[in-house]
Amino acid sequence: MTVIHSAQLVSGGETTHDAWVRFEGGRVAATGVGSSWRECTSPADEIVDAAGRILAPGFIDLHCHGGGGASFDGGSGAIRTALAAHRAHGTTRSVLSLVTAAVTDLSRQLDTIATIAETDPLVLGAHLEGPFLDVAHKGAHDAALLRDPARHDVDALVDAARGRLVQITLAPERPGALDAIDRLVAAGVRVAVGHTAADYAQTRDAFDRGASILTHAFNAMDGIHHRAPGPVGAALRAGGVTLELIDDGVHVHSAVARMAFDAAPGRVALVSDAMGAAAAPDGDYVLGSLAVTVAGGVARLAGDGAIAGSTLTLDHALRRAVVDDGVPLAAAVDALTRVPARAIGRGGDLGVLEAGYAADAVLLTHAYEVVGVWGAGEPLASHARG
Repeated sequence: MTVIHSAQLVSGGETTHDAWVRFEGGRVAATGVGSSWRECTSPADEIVDAAGRILAPGFIDLHCHGGGGASFDGGSGAIRTALAAHRAHGTTRSVLSLVTAAVTDLSRQLDTIATIAETDPLVLGAHLEGPFLDVAHKGAHDAALLRDPARHDVDALVDAARGRLVQITLAPERPGALDAIDRLVAAGVRVAVGHTAADYAQTRDAFDRGASILTHAFNAMDGIHHRAPGPVGAALRAGGVTLELIDDGVHVHSAVARMAFDAAPGRVALVSDAMGAAAAPDGDYVLGSLAVTVAGGVARLAGDGAIAGSTLTLDHALRRAVVDDGVPLAAAVDALTRVPARAIGRGGDLGVLEAGYAADAVLLTHAYEVVGVWGAGEPLASHARG
């Protein structure tokens, strides 16, 4: 067992001072306040004194392509490398995102992720960002590989994932997309609208058919206009839709990030959309089939200069949300934990530190620097901080 005590616990939208949690068998066994933790420990237990630091549920990243110099489409070794980089920054559960590729290549990559997810509960499954995207809003996707969501392609990808396809991003205006949403939702896949030319009405149609996520809100889609509210306006009006937000200071302005939190309370999920350069040096990288140059921590396509994912880690996203955007700490933590858990149907076992939930936790200084990370009750990372 592990007991973490004397913490400022931030979980489930609330803050509790002088709190403690006890982990047992990969789950939270009990929580409390004060010194009552002493009554349920033994000499063999690991005892961690939080010393008043912030204790939050482990971060859940719905949209991440890699980190630590590696990408999730690079095979099992690369996946392990990238996961380790993000786990050191507080991400305890990950949906592994794949950039647009040929359907045969994506099927192979999905099979690899499914195999890893079978033995690693911290890997939630896969996210397909493409290939059913709009060419004019392609961002860092290879235009030559984009296509309409033909039934045989959708079925092939779902089958290859072996039940581990958590999320797929598509452009709902493409021919066949609404029918594809029906099939995907029936298969238990969360459908996200993104990289799209869809207007407000087309986006609402997608949400009415069961799409429930907006991929990196404001990016790779038309913005909000007073006579054309677009996909973001549609997501704000559709009460059950989660808005992904890349809060790295590059993808969205701080004022826009705060606006999203204010307009959609409890529905913003902070994501990294990180590529291989996250937690790695600047330099030249590859995202899918495209060359990327990273300078000053900003990733751009080597050709047209389009933003090519981010180098964000979720502890940095937390700092930006609280310090730069002025989002209350409890709301920012929710956007990294409870909101993404609910978005993929895991709100009953992930995203809060309460008895019966997964023993995923991040210990942070009051400057939002990671001190320790636990996933399923096991230590994932430890950093010496003041």
